[in-house]
Amino acid sequence: MERNRYLVGLIVLTFFVISFLTNIIGPLVPQIIEDFDLSLTLVAILPFAFFIAYGVMSIPSGILIEKYGEKKVMILAFMIAFSGALLFAVFPQYIVAVLSLFFIGSGMAMLQVAINPLLRVSGGEENFAFNSVMAQLFFGLASFLSPLVYSYLVLNIGTDDMGIFLSVISELVPEDLPWISLYLIFALVSIIMVIVISISKFPEVLKNEDEKVGALETHLEMLKNKKVILFFLGIFAYVGAEQGVANWISEFLSSYHGYDPQTTGATTVSWFWGMMTAGTVLGLFLLKVMDSKKILVAFTSMVLICLATALFASGEVALYAFPAIGFFIAVMWPIIFSLALNSVEEHHGTFSGILVTGIAGGAIVPLIVGSLGDLFGLRIGMLFLFIAFGYILSIGFWAKPLVSNKTIDFAGKD
Repeated sequence: MERNRYLVGLIVLTFFVISFLTNIIGPLVPQIIEDFDLSLTLVAILPFAFFIAYGVMSIPSGILIEKYGEKKVMILAFMIAFSGALLFAVFPQYIVAVLSLFFIGSGMAMLQVAINPLLRVSGGEENFAFNSVMAQLFFGLASFLSPLVYSYLVLNIGTDDMGIFLSVISELVPEDLPWISLYLIFALVSIIMVIVISISKFPEVLKNEDEKVGALETHLEMLKNKKVILFFLGIFAYVGAEQGVANWISEFLSSYHGYDPQTTGATTVSWFWGMMTAGTVLGLFLLKVMDSKKILVAFTSMVLICLATALFASGEVALYAFPAIGFFIAVMWPIIFSLALNSVEEHHGTFSGILVTGIAGGAIVPLIVGSLGDLFGLRIGMLFLFIAFGYILSIGFWAKPLVSNKTIDFAGKD
């Protein structure tokens, strides 16, 4: 059990760092548009570069993990992320930003492939949904903190009361681009994680045969399974919708309601992720007393209502409606992922790699929203998100897992 607790703790820490590096793109969007003079489509290329890395790297990452083990691959992943962050911090240009985000995304893809099967193995399949939501809690906490770090940096760099830390950073970034300092923070966090993983006693995890990532033939066999494709589309739709909301909140509030993206916009994005953390806490409880499919249907229905409110109500209401979306999407990723893995009898490692490839939805959906936004306005572009959330809603009706989430029987058994 000691080994299992260590693994779960390390996975939770990794989820935290992944989130801190991933979900800052949204608050930066208005600033990037202004500083690099970009259209909505061009700025959407940035999250596209980040998330398309999942489509490129997920399955190769699984093969690397089988050959070299989780520890070496996780170290390599953070080194790649470190290189990407440092590259943009040194050369702050749009084209370099695209390349940088692809590097960082590649590192995060490798980590996701490594840690999701580990969480299922170490915690037990009947507790996988619960443990996944617990990891999501820390994921949301990091996403809540990163926009606040952004606001702190841009509001304090260049002022008279900078401390030693900010003074050093201010010397390393262009005076007119203080937000570039975030990428120095990313580089620092990545190299710290390399050190932590390197010096940690990393226990060997003996996976069952079905937990291992298979050869190309196994992937092709899995892709012939209708359930595999349907759940892949579920992950694709979720990450696309999540990023399609988060990446455009600040720009939407700035364009339609005149809110300052460096303060109100960043704070609203922060609360979007913060409310996701709160929703995760509720999800942890509900998964112990309700079937996960019913939770998915109820929460997704509320998301559709909140999204409509955010897009068409007043600015004051939108400031609350966008974070409310974060609250109700909190359980989507872990429930979809656990329903997927618990719906097949074998090749869970291979299936996990295919599912993580679906994170590429975070590349495609925001790009579609941005492109539609250039043509018809951002509000119309964001209506596309209803299609993605509608598909997620359908999962709650057609999913038939072989192993349901473990719930408490108040009659005396669990």
